[in-house]
Amino acid sequence: MRERAAALCAAAVVVAGTLTAVPAEASAAHGVSIAKAARPTWKKCGTARYRTLQCASVTVPLDHANPRGRQISLALSRVPHTAKTYQGPLLVNPGGPGGSGLMLAGFVAATLPKKVAAQYDVIGFDPRGVGKSKPALTCTPGRAKPVRPDSVPSTPALEQAGVSRAASFAKACATKYARVLPYIDTVSAVRDMDAIRQALGARKINYFGYSYGTYLGAVYAKLFPQRVRRLVLDSIVDPGGVWYDDNIEQDYAFNDRHRAFLAWVAKYHSTYHLGTDPAVVESKWYAMRRALAKHPAGKKVGAAELEDIFMPGGYFNGYWPNLAVAFAAYVNRHDPGPLVTAYDKVGKVDAAGDNSYSVYTAVQCRDTAWPRDWARWRRDTWAVHAKAPFMAWSNTWYNAPCAFWRTAPLRPVDVANDALPPTLLFQATEDAATPYHGGVRVHRLLRGSRLVVERGGGNHGVTLSGNACLDRHLTAYLADGKVPRGRGEADAVCARRPDPKPLRTKAAPASSPGSTLHGLLGHHG
Repeated sequence: MRERAAALCAAAVVVAGTLTAVPAEASAAHGVSIAKAARPTWKKCGTARYRTLQCASVTVPLDHANPRGRQISLALSRVPHTAKTYQGPLLVNPGGPGGSGLMLAGFVAATLPKKVAAQYDVIGFDPRGVGKSKPALTCTPGRAKPVRPDSVPSTPALEQAGVSRAASFAKACATKYARVLPYIDTVSAVRDMDAIRQALGARKINYFGYSYGTYLGAVYAKLFPQRVRRLVLDSIVDPGGVWYDDNIEQDYAFNDRHRAFLAWVAKYHSTYHLGTDPAVVESKWYAMRRALAKHPAGKKVGAAELEDIFMPGGYFNGYWPNLAVAFAAYVNRHDPGPLVTAYDKVGKVDAAGDNSYSVYTAVQCRDTAWPRDWARWRRDTWAVHAKAPFMAWSNTWYNAPCAFWRTAPLRPVDVANDALPPTLLFQATEDAATPYHGGVRVHRLLRGSRLVVERGGGNHGVTLSGNACLDRHLTAYLADGKVPRGRGEADAVCARRPDPKPLRTKAAPASSPGSTLHGLLGHHG
């Protein structure tokens, strides 16, 4: 599932506490032994924004089928409960795969109503291979260093270079992490979550996941339904398309979302002077792309980097005003400065994200079988590109290592479930990263689930982002277990928040819950 980091707000570094205890006992769960993790030792690690944050780590088996074998470390964070009423741990995950969840615990605890947050220990974690967990995967440092070749392979030589680059990455991962890669996958991460539950001394967990985190949560619920107390899934992965088909669906959805941005720019022609017709604005954007392919701006922004800059606008429309300013400056004044600045703030995240990308590929390539015939990838991508050119080839190259992955694939988990308490799902109808039908499918697969829809919304990760209607449903569920009951496809419908207005000054807009959340979500690309 292709996601990319749309971070204007960088997460602070968290130093996890350490544990040296090796699990001493094991118990059978679904035919696989799972070691009992030692209780975490919490240490203060608060930041200026999240002062009450605590950190720790737990050790778990690399291979849960061999609990006395090699151990690895999982980094945890916590905002402890303060209320007399205690509803247990609330594990949170930002998606990815490859996203760090340590700061998300602070955000969730700070953004939920205080009376609700105070009833939970909000627990963040870096999944195996990620961030402060050890070992942390980094297959090829500097993979995304600019300026990269144009993602659209206009010649056979460019295409072959892309194929060689993907194959080299897969080889580097296999060489460096041969003994680890067979255990970097969704099911292993799910079993880690249950080890965290045990380490916390909890009979059941509450779980709140965004994006890929919804798939992680659905798989946990399938393997451990008796351990689920409350389950919130926001911006939902279609489990029927993992992972090749889901990426193709994203190509079309992101193209639509990019066109929505261009239409917004046309609406504010008086500000940006790029035309009143969205088609004209679109033609100017692709002309800019062609120009940067020939002459990169500031030795940083070529055609590939331009996609890195504008793709976050597909996740969160709060970026649109700054993106439009950079677009207009380049086209109208031949000034590449704002594009370079935007790359430093947004696009460069990927260049520094070697760890998250390494985990992303390791999980997705291991989770399920991918086409091994490159001719299939080429044929499918050109077919998509003809209709939706915005990120078709960029997305293909991002996932291309899976065509050459050297670790044998697993079979996807059937997440259908009729053994859960009422669960709560959130989905925007125009979400590009996890298209709407995925939320509808999971609603049908999880018996007794309730679906809350943001009609017309195009952002990814919609709760705790400023939509009061959505947050009322979230709060009621976490406070008292209350869920809406509807008769149609959705159990409740909320109106979308208005699109942003152009910036009044050249200064960046003030931080908002939406921008902060989207700086923490584990998007990749």
